[in-house]
Amino acid sequence: MIRICTSLAENGYAVTLVGRKLKNSMAFSTQPFFQERMSLFFSKGKLFYIEYNIRLFFKLLFSDFDVVCGVDLDSGLACYFASRLKGNKKFVYDAHELFTETPEVYRRPDIRKIWLAVEKFIIPKTDLRYTVSQSIADEFEKRYGYHFDLIRNLPVSDLRFTIYDLRFENLNEIRNPKSEIRNPTSIVYLGNLNEGRGVEIAIEALNFIDKEVELWIIGDGDMRSVLEKQVKENNLTQRVKFFGFVPPDKLRDILNQAKIGLHVLESKGLSYEYSLANKFFDYIQAGLPSVFTNLKEHKQLNEKYHIGIMIENANARETADAVNLLLRDTALYQTLHDNCLKAAPVLSWANEEKILLALYNRLVGRLESPSEKTIEPTTPDDYYIENGFYVFTEQFLLKRGYCCGNGCRHCPYESDIEENKKAH
Repeated sequence: MIRICTSLAENGYAVTLVGRKLKNSMAFSTQPFFQERMSLFFSKGKLFYIEYNIRLFFKLLFSDFDVVCGVDLDSGLACYFASRLKGNKKFVYDAHELFTETPEVYRRPDIRKIWLAVEKFIIPKTDLRYTVSQSIADEFEKRYGYHFDLIRNLPVSDLRFTIYDLRFENLNEIRNPKSEIRNPTSIVYLGNLNEGRGVEIAIEALNFIDKEVELWIIGDGDMRSVLEKQVKENNLTQRVKFFGFVPPDKLRDILNQAKIGLHVLESKGLSYEYSLANKFFDYIQAGLPSVFTNLKEHKQLNEKYHIGIMIENANARETADAVNLLLRDTALYQTLHDNCLKAAPVLSWANEEKILLALYNRLVGRLESPSEKTIEPTTPDDYYIENGFYVFTEQFLLKRGYCCGNGCRHCPYESDIEENKKAH
């Protein structure tokens, strides 16, 4: 959320990010937007969700806003009712996951029915909808018939080169300056410590990996105590390090010292099947070849950029075999590392931000004119060639942020054009 809020704030929007205060919440860092946290009595279960939505609803009711964005389904009801009672303000739904298909919800049929009812009620009432993977967007449209835009969780790139540098084969000038000081025996997991994330698999895999190899676990979650117990029971305390939550400004320093990234997500419901997590892109930005499971979105990206080793099943043995291969085959490792660096400027927030801003500008009527923005198509996702002609995709046209009036096949601004014609 920091990336989204920063991009909006730096482009003329007054943004307030509202969350909840936890016992281990870090102090606010300086940001170009306002930040608030609510202290709640309950921290989990039905009572938490009820209290959270009631408290959030009244907070919004007595706040001034033109647009309210609910992040995931658990904040949707509060945001919707507040937006309507405030005079039909714009209501945006930001789906970071397929909430009704997460393991914690899916395995409880009665609870899932409730959330499915909420989802069915909320989505038709939104003014703008976006999510983190195309597979999730397609699933929502299949269920409810409403289009979801794609805003992926891409990180901010710190590599100092542009898309045009990728024409050159010599990577010496664009290599990550910290890539040569990596710990040669460290693998890293980044993310929440929750069910199905494959952290326990990573710990078990150490039994089949050279003894000098360490596992760095960055993040926190419900399973931390279980994982710590697993480490002790397997006599791995000297080889596993728990970092807890790490601020974004310090995260890259740790990743730049690691050797391999892990994303061994288990296939537990459609939310995981269709996921495209932050860590996948964070590893790429750090030049880290990664080991990941054969899930739809992972497979598509790896076929396009060749940035890691994909395993068929989320288990310790296959994970260990892939890690050992990367540690021993230096030529393969270097190729994947270089591919990460090539993909990094394309899979960065600098490109995704343009789509986000175009969506919000369009929502509030802040369309930019051609003279205000010039963006050239630079990635394979921006266009395709048909009968010798370049055809711009909807993603590129949204990134550009305005209608050129030339009748583009995938123009997302056609409704605005018709409305302007009627107005005149």
